Amino acid sequence: MAKIFDADTTLQRLRNRYRLVVMNDDTYEEVVTVRLSRLSVYITLCTVFVVLVGLTVALLVFTPLRYYVPGYGSGSDRRELITLKLQVDSLEQQMIYRDKYLENIQNVLKGTTANMPLDTTQLNVPKDDKTED
Repeated sequence: MAKIFDADTTLQRLRNRYRLVVMNDDTYEEVVTVRLSRLSVYITLCTVFVVLVGLTVALLVFTPLRYYVPGYGSGSDRRELITLKLQVDSLEQQMIYRDKYLENIQNVLKGTTANMPLDTTQLNVPKDDKTED
């Protein structure tokens, strides 16, 4: 028959106490005695693992070691990338303006200006003193 998983016995096995004794091999003197359970060992190992992972991540994130991680890049590369992105954005805007300008010129040459909005802005041109003479 298959043994049924019993939570009580598993928990009891985790809580059983064991004694770890470190002895001097020459004199058989007890150097260190520690009382442990499986649960305390698991908790200790998990805590050490989490702390080590946290320290490693902090070391890589907050120090210049992050530049040695493949795919991260250096600080100068990041500044250059930002500068290039700004240039590309401005060039895209200039291309849009140029395309709109050329489309308007083509419409004027074809004579299809009916769908273009009329400019109704009133200009206030100052009178020049030289033209009155």
